[in-house]
Amino acid sequence: MSSEPPPESASGPGPRPRRWGRFIFFLLLLAGFWLWRPGATPERGPEVDYSTAVEWIREGKVESVVIRGAEHGSELEGELRIPAMRGARPIYEFHARAPDDERLVALLDEQGVAIRAEAPESSVVLPIVLSILPFALMILVWVWLSRRTRQMMVAGGPLGGFLRRGKKHDRATAPRATFDDVAGLAAAKRDLGEIVQFLREPGRFHRLGAKVPRGVLLLGPPGTGKTLLARAVAGEADVPFYSITASEFVEMFVGVGAARVRELFQEAKRNAPSIVFIDEIDAVGRARGTGVGGGHDEREQTLNQLLAEMDGFDRGDLTVVIAATNRPDVLDAALLRPGRFDRRVVVELPEAAARRAILAVHTKGKPLAGDVSFEEVAAMTAGFSGAELANLANEAALGATRRRAEQLAREDFLAAFDKIVLGDPRESRLRPAEKTRVAVHEAGHAVLAWITPEAEPLRRVSILPRGMALGATQQEAPEDRHLHTRAELLARLRVLLGGYAAEQAALGQVSTGAEHDLREATRLASNMVAHYGMSDEVGPAYYAIDVEHPFLGARIAGERSTSDATTHAIEVAARALLARALGEAAAAIAAQRERLDRLSAALLASETLEAAALEDVLGPRPGGPPDAVPVEAPVPPTRVARA
Repeated sequence: MSSEPPPESASGPGPRPRRWGRFIFFLLLLAGFWLWRPGATPERGPEVDYSTAVEWIREGKVESVVIRGAEHGSELEGELRIPAMRGARPIYEFHARAPDDERLVALLDEQGVAIRAEAPESSVVLPIVLSILPFALMILVWVWLSRRTRQMMVAGGPLGGFLRRGKKHDRATAPRATFDDVAGLAAAKRDLGEIVQFLREPGRFHRLGAKVPRGVLLLGPPGTGKTLLARAVAGEADVPFYSITASEFVEMFVGVGAARVRELFQEAKRNAPSIVFIDEIDAVGRARGTGVGGGHDEREQTLNQLLAEMDGFDRGDLTVVIAATNRPDVLDAALLRPGRFDRRVVVELPEAAARRAILAVHTKGKPLAGDVSFEEVAAMTAGFSGAELANLANEAALGATRRRAEQLAREDFLAAFDKIVLGDPRESRLRPAEKTRVAVHEAGHAVLAWITPEAEPLRRVSILPRGMALGATQQEAPEDRHLHTRAELLARLRVLLGGYAAEQAALGQVSTGAEHDLREATRLASNMVAHYGMSDEVGPAYYAIDVEHPFLGARIAGERSTSDATTHAIEVAARALLARALGEAAAAIAAQRERLDRLSAALLASETLEAAALEDVLGPRPGGPPDAVPVEAPVPPTRVARA
């Protein structure tokens, strides 16, 4: 039976039968309320014997009567002049059933009683309706509850409306996405292509005895396109796509999360072949027994049900589960074993070529000026995710709109980049002394970066306050870098401490503007000693003094696996590296004092200097970095030193 609404008539969209039923139900409810509302039925006095009523009339106690005719006599209602005592309460009104007595009217007339006659009730419909109405209301309520329960059962049980959280995208309603809409990520698309082939041609795999993974785990930093990849798999395979966030499984009621997992997988199996996409699976997939007090009962029950559902797939089941997370380090080991999420696809940050392709996708349909170069924008956005590149294109469009331009120009992309990386320009202005100090500080960074062959080339130096920074020195690698040598990291330390050394040499004392540089330099020196084996004192060893997030680079405090003596040795070696870098930076500043002063004056005059202007002020830059044995070091290629 179709659940679609009936077609509308040619004369117009009339009311639906379901709405008519609701209208009749509420009409009957209002009628019952009106019939039984307080005061709807007039109160009558107590019923007395006819002989008692005649006695009160003869004694002159009755003021008036109402006589209603009936089939077997009359009904007499009277009002007393003097209250009669009946029990413990006085009676002011009474009623009695009178036989056919011709003397009654004469007696009333003799005693001067006011007489009013009324016609008898000839219809019996109202009493019947009043007697049937309560039962009719009960039946209507029962029918309504039955239909409602049936609908909820169809939706997944008695609590189906409460349990359902997953969103289904079928072939007609799903936003179409294919691998062509995903720029870059060639390796990830190649791995997921097998899933598409399995959903399209399962017999091809079964003939050869191959078992395609039932669970695919997408790992990568936020914004790299994990959700888009899952949608592209569904679009390529042309199958129903169920999407849900893992946090939607868990509620305050114990057992609801597990029931939602069952309902989602049951519906996916009914519509197989299909894809179930669970975003941020770490919300329920954390290792069990690690919460406060030993764990979280509702979350662990939900995880147990998820494990059971994934393990319960039979060989003919054509349902594939795709999950995404940027916290693979916290997932339960049972999720990652073969038979569940046994294929892991790393979705990395895009390379330069992929960034150009992503920018082309997100600027499609936008009018671009002739000076816009995707190569330039891609080069300065190293380390950006796909979502950040989309935001960059949108901010550029907003900037062009604000200045009422007809096209997006190069300046719009540069302004959008500064807005994302550094923040909006500050309204407050620096005092002259502060502006001079910031100029000296940024000139120190720039001079060290300019004369150090191993350092990344300068792109821009600015002393305009933006966001939390009073100034910025931006470096840009000519190509994407994945590995860095010890010499390159030492050069990075010297550049970071160049502003500190310049303030001390030119102004006699340092300021609080070096806080960000010192924090980054200390972090880098500690990693060189404890993680990269670049210290002679500690040697080639890895010590997890502070565990970092695998993708975000954020610190995870409280996870130490080294002794206090080893930690102290690491700190001593890191301080030695910092002291050495500061000494070399101070010596370079002293030797390049003329360039420092010239660049500081140019910054005070122009506030922002691009690469071409920097070359005019500082002269030709030395050659590039020499080749060396690479050592892994997750340092982003694009550098921003802040005052």
